[in-house]
Amino acid sequence: MKISIIGAGNIGSTLARKWAQAGNQIWFGVRNPSDPKFDDLRPLGQVCPVAQAVESAEVLLLSLPGAAVAEFAAQFGAVMDGKMVIDATNNIRSAEMNNLAVLQEKAPGAHLVRAFSSLGWENFAEPSLGGQPIDLFYCGEPTSQAAADQLISEIGLRPIYLGGLETVGLVDNLTRLWLQLVFTHKRSRRLAFKLVEE
Repeated sequence: MKISIIGAGNIGSTLARKWAQAGNQIWFGVRNPSDPKFDDLRPLGQVCPVAQAVESAEVLLLSLPGAAVAEFAAQFGAVMDGKMVIDATNNIRSAEMNNLAVLQEKAPGAHLVRAFSSLGWENFAEPSLGGQPIDLFYCGEPTSQAAADQLISEIGLRPIYLGGLETVGLVDNLTRLWLQLVFTHKRSRRLAFKLVEE
């Protein structure tokens, strides 16, 4: 797949590394592509202006700060038409953790998925605990489920689909639970949730 990463921090760069290893084509959309701080990303794919990354993608991963999504969507909403857009952003201090509403408004033709938002990046870098793959609970438009399952599996995680976008509250509550355990109760960031069934 042709995957563009918008936001080259820990989450974006970690996922990009795994997806590149799986044979996907990667673009990193950044404001200043010539900045030396992106040199470690160049072996993984193209570091380019945001507009070029959005245009090139079949799949867009949004891993930029949550508060920046509205401006991004206003600028590139029309270009996202027909593309799969993964919202991995979090508005930590807002009532709504996700940015699906603004994406639906500004990019009504995009195929939205809410994933990679409920765990710390360390669990994407090492996607197993106790010898078992970490489960990633996510939601999204049903037409995107097969592609999302593939992308999640390529990271080494086990995809657990919760349903359409109407189930986003469940995904975001897992994010809140993870944050509560890690930052309030001072547990390890190498903490995840597992679906166990008979």
